[in-house]
Order: sequence, then structure tokens, then C-alpha cells
Amino acid sequence: MVDRNLIRKLGLSEDQIDAQIGEMFGDNEHEHLEEILQNKVDSNLPGTILTGTIAQQLGNDVIIEVGLKSEGVVDAAEFNDPADIVPGKEIEVLLEDTDTESGLILLSKRKADAIRGWENIINTKNEGDIVCGRVVRRIKGGLLVDIGVPVFLPASQVDIRKPGDISRFIGKEVECKILKIDVESRNIVVSRRKLVEEERKSSKEKILNEIEVGQRRTGVVKNIADFGVFVDLGGLDGLLHISDLSWGRISHPSEVVDLDQELECVVIGVDKEHEKISLGLKQKTRCPWDDVEDRYPIDSRVQGKIVNIMNYGAFVRLEDGIEGLVHISEMSWTKRLGHPSEMVNLGDEIEVVVLSVNKEKQEISLGLKQTETNPWSVAAQKYPAGTLVTAAVRSLTNFGAFVEIEPGIDGMIHVSDLSWTRKYGHPREVLEKDQPIKCVVLEVNGEKRRVSLGVKQLSEDPWLRAIPEKYIPGHIIKGKIAKLTNFGAFVELEEELEGLLHISELADHKVDKPQDVVQPDQVVEVKILKVDTDARKIGLSLRRVQWAAEDQAAEEAKEAKGAKGAKGAKDGAAKTKPEPEHKGPYADTFEIPTPPSEGE
Repeated sequence: MVDRNLIRKLGLSEDQIDAQIGEMFGDNEHEHLEEILQNKVDSNLPGTILTGTIAQQLGNDVIIEVGLKSEGVVDAAEFNDPADIVPGKEIEVLLEDTDTESGLILLSKRKADAIRGWENIINTKNEGDIVCGRVVRRIKGGLLVDIGVPVFLPASQVDIRKPGDISRFIGKEVECKILKIDVESRNIVVSRRKLVEEERKSSKEKILNEIEVGQRRTGVVKNIADFGVFVDLGGLDGLLHISDLSWGRISHPSEVVDLDQELECVVIGVDKEHEKISLGLKQKTRCPWDDVEDRYPIDSRVQGKIVNIMNYGAFVRLEDGIEGLVHISEMSWTKRLGHPSEMVNLGDEIEVVVLSVNKEKQEISLGLKQTETNPWSVAAQKYPAGTLVTAAVRSLTNFGAFVEIEPGIDGMIHVSDLSWTRKYGHPREVLEKDQPIKCVVLEVNGEKRRVSLGVKQLSEDPWLRAIPEKYIPGHIIKGKIAKLTNFGAFVELEEELEGLLHISELADHKVDKPQDVVQPDQVVEVKILKVDTDARKIGLSLRRVQWAAEDQAAEEAKEAKGAKGAKGAKDGAAKTKPEPEHKGPYADTFEIPTPPSEGE
């Protein structure tokens, strides 16, 4: 019999091989040979596992010789390791199909491996046995583990507690216990949890007998929660609370530890009855607050980093485990801050001054503004009383105006310090926002951070000399009705100077309303009753001017008649309206009525 495969290796085609065979054998022998080869192929039906030899690799095809009339082909992707594709190496393959047209046989190494693996498991393993395999991938409801054949590891059987993302097991070797073998459906279910529980149960009692407070124990981080970390001590879990992870401030345990991380902790609490262990990580190092007063004396300057910002201030980390608070009121001498972020940002490296230290409460108060000179400490020397300044109006209130003398130094002009002679109801009657205005420093209070200013003090107080000299009681002057009230009328005598014409001084008869006698803007002649420099008021009278006019007319008439003797003079004097008969309620005392408040 001719070896067709050997002839094929010579590089001959199928037609050339047939021609060579025809030359070497007769027709009867040729037909007999073909029949033998065909019977051999037919005896290996699809589904049969064959042993073959790797011939070569052509692209993604691996040529396998299986002793048939033509080679078989296996996809290179079916080899788990490309290094296993070595010419001459024997492998088992599954005969899937024969292609008579091309002369190639379709083979599968993966399916052959699966069949052999399943046969091996069925023959060697039972439910409850321990197997080891590599986690291949995540599937619905759990993981796929390769133990020679793919088996199912449910997510609930991965660990004794929910492990979070089970994808982290992919690619790892795991030991499991077989829970179920379904031969008919070729399905195997395994559990890693059962094995872990059994191992932990055997070691838990030993740990509880040995563990004591103060011991150092090494474990593995098995779960991370918001409140802390569960550490597997080798049969018993211990809780490492977030407050015991670090002497410093942390937002989440994941900032310090990772899952599956090996960790040495200090045992800080043991409850053997309830099998609870409390662990600490920060206890491995000395508490930084032990000698904090020595390392951070009051008034010392230190460097720190902004690690947290709240509405009331910013926390500054001075070192690991030591943080201090800069209150918003300690950030600037002059600025009125609405939020600390107007001054600092997260991550800023800043210099601060230690204001106070409370070791028991583990609190340090820090100051940012103390690193600069307090402008208010030199304000009194810089702006002594009597200093002339030009300031910009920042805001207006009912009682005065706030002005900016320099950045950070504000002063206030009270409404009563706007004018010597005029009473303003609101500063907006004479001032507006952002208006520059000249004023005089009246007083500086550095402790209360106040500067009192005045505008009227730019000129001499006219009530001291000018007004008393110009407005003499008894004189008659002209003025304009500026404003009417229910108790009288204010008469404008000159710019920013007014006198009060009380309702009782408007006429001899009773007056119910001032407008019954005078009207706004009406020019009238009034008599000065009194000038009160202390109260800064001028009392006026309208009816006394009429008396004076009548007296003058009578005097002129008397002079026209001539002297008529003592009796005539006396009669003439009797005809003149006596002053006492026409006196108002304030004629003798010249007291100026105090206007009632607007509500009266």
C-alpha cells in the first residue's frame, strides 16, 4: 500500500498522487487501495476523538495529521497557549466533519479537551470533593471556573459575606467544594464559601482562646464600608472602625486601605461571648496630641494645608493627625466675608498663627489675619481726631452714611453730623452712593473698629457766634415758609437755617391749621422771639409783627396831632394796644415750643 500522506509531503497535488498511484499499481489494485482508505475514514465518524500530530501552522489554521487520507484543521484559537503549537506534538482532537471536496478534515481540540475533562471529573470526583481551578469570566449570577471543565460558582457562594464586585476574582486560582454534579445536563455547581466557612470554623475557637487586648494581629481586608473595615484574622473577622484608621481626618476608609490588603492591626477590644473583635490601625503609632502644646505654642507661626472648608471656617492640616480651625472671623482684619472660600481654597498651603490649644478636646484655634499687621492697631495714629480725609460713600442708612477711608477701614458719618443748621431726615437728602466726600475724623475706636466722621465740622459752628450775632431777639426779619406741620410752620431764614413759627404765634385768634394762615413758599415777616444756641433753635412770631405795625401806626398818628398835654398823652397811650393784652403763651419767657414727634 502506498502512503498517500508521504507522497503528499513531496508537494504533489491530489491529481498527481492519483497518477503516481496509477503508474505504481494496476487498476484492480488501485481500486482496492481506494476502498481500504475510504473504509478507514468511514470508521471514524464525526464525534470520534482521535489522536493526531501537529504538522504545521498556516495562519490561523493548525494542520493535524490523524492517519487518514488527508490532514485535519484546528483553529489556532482553540489552543489556550500559543506555545503549545509545536510541530510533532501529539494532541487529542474531536472529528467534527470531513470535507470531501477540499480533502481536509475538520477537527476540534477544545471539544476533545472538554469531553476528556468531563470524563475525568465524572470518574474521579464526587459531590463534596474539593477542586481547584482558575476563574475564567463573570457570567449571569456568578463566575465561571475552569477545573478541567467549566463549572458554575454562584455569587452567593463566592465568600462568607457579599464581596462587592466579584469580577476581582477573574484570573485567580480558587479552591471550591463541589455542591452538585448533574451528569445528564453536564452541569457542575461549586462553592468557595463552604470551604471558607469550614476553615474559619476550625480556627475561630483557637483565635478566641489566644486573642487579647493589646496584641498585634495580621489580617486581610475583606470588606470596606462607610463606617469602617472588616479584617479577616484567619477564622474570625475584626472591625476596624473609621475613627481608628488614622489620627487625622478621613472621609472614607478606602482612602487608607484596599480590598485584599494584608494589614497589621492592634487589638483594642475583645467580646468573646459575642465573638466580636475591635481593631485599631492608628494605635500602632504615638498619638500626635500627646505633646501638642509643646510643639505648637500659642502665638507661634506654622505652615499648613487647607483640607476642608465649612461655612464657619477652614480646617488646616498641620501634620498627620493634627488639624486646626481658622474661624471665618479670624481670616481678615478688614473684609466682611460671607464664606471662607472668598479667602482660601482646598489644597492651599498657608501660614497661620496658633491662637489656642485644647489638648483634651483635641482642638487648635488658628488665625490667618494675625500673620498681617492689624490696620486698626495703627488707625488711631494714622487718623487722629481732626484729620481731614476724602472718603467714598459705600452705603446709606436711616441714621447715617458708611464711607470707605481706605481699603478695609470704614467710617460712619451720623446724620446729625451732616449740617450745623439743617436737620436731615435721611442722609440720601444730601449724599448718594459712591460719592466722594470730604469729612473730618471725630474719633477712632480701634477695639470696636469704628471711625466717627463729620461733614459739618469742616466749618465753624455758626451757633457759637454767627447766628446769635445776626439773629437778635426782637428784630423783625423776612423768611420763606419751608414746611408746614400740625404744630406750626418752619421758616427758612437762609440756606440750611430754619426757625419755628409755632401755631400759637400765627395770629391773635385760635388757629386750627397753619395753612389757614400761611402757605408753603410764602414770604413772611416774622419777629425773632428767642435764639437758643444750646438747643440750636430760633423761635419766631407772625402775630407780633402785626402788633408792631399797629404800634408804629399809632405812634405816627400821635406825632401828627402834636403834643396835647399830659392828659392827651395819657389818653393816646391808652388807645395803644397794650403789649401784655396781646402776649402769646411764650411772650414773657420767650421759650421756644418743642415740636412734638411725628406720631403725636
